[in-house]
Parts: sequence; C-alpha cells; structure tokens
Amino acid sequence: MPLAIALATAATLAVFVAFPLLAPDTEGDQLLPVDVTPLADFKRRRMVVYENLQDLEFEFKAGKIAREDYQTLSDNYKAEAAGLMAASLEAETTSHGDAWIESEVAARRARRKSAPSPQYLCPECGFENPLPVKFCGECGAKLASRP
Repeated sequence: MPLAIALATAATLAVFVAFPLLAPDTEGDQLLPVDVTPLADFKRRRMVVYENLQDLEFEFKAGKIAREDYQTLSDNYKAEAAGLMAASLEAETTSHGDAWIESEVAARRARRKSAPSPQYLCPECGFENPLPVKFCGECGAKLASRP
C-alpha cells in the first residue's frame, strides 16, 4: 500500500511539473494591460528611476559605493528622470491638442444636427436621410419629388 501511495504521488508531481512545459505556447494571446499609454509608460519608467535613486542613496549611506561612483550614477539617474518628465509633459500637451480636435469635431457635428436640410427629411417619420432619395430609408415612405 505505501508503494502505491508513493507511485501515485510521484505521478502527480510529474504531471504537475511537466504540464507547463507541454502546454501550448499562448504568447500571442496575451492582452496588454489597460494603462499602456505613453503617459502611463513615462510614469512607470519615472517611478523605476526614482526607486533606483533611493536604492543608490541607501547604498551610498551604507558605505557600499564610493563617492565618485555615487555622484556619477546619481547625475545619470537625475538626467534620465528629467528627460522622462519632459517627455511626459510633451505627451500631455499633445493629448490636450487631441482634446481640442475632438471638441471641434463635436461642435461641427452639433451644427450639422441643428439645421437639417428640409429636402432630406421624411414627412412621415421625420428621419433625416443622408442623401436626396425617392424613398425614406427608415420607414420607406415616398418622398416628395425635387424640382
């Protein structure tokens, strides 16, 4: 009986270990995180640089890094952080430009909707047809002929 339990346990462990190795590759099926945007990427990279600076400061205070090495690394990290800050600021101003474009598109759509052409309106259902047609696209009623 103990031999049967040992063999069952060994078989279970073998399947448990081998299953990930034999599973089909699903690399292309993975979805990207929701916050993968340029701004989120800059923020994530900035946070990594800040953590590196904190670690460097700790290592220097613990006496594990020489002053010259600390100064060089610190300057490099600070320059990288400044570059990321400038890039994120530029990306934010670009997104404000996109917001302006979207507001202009919305305003033009509102102007278009506010004054529909009477030749496109169906007298039966009030549907605004996109083109001058003989029959309404919504209810199928015959539209008045145009001069």
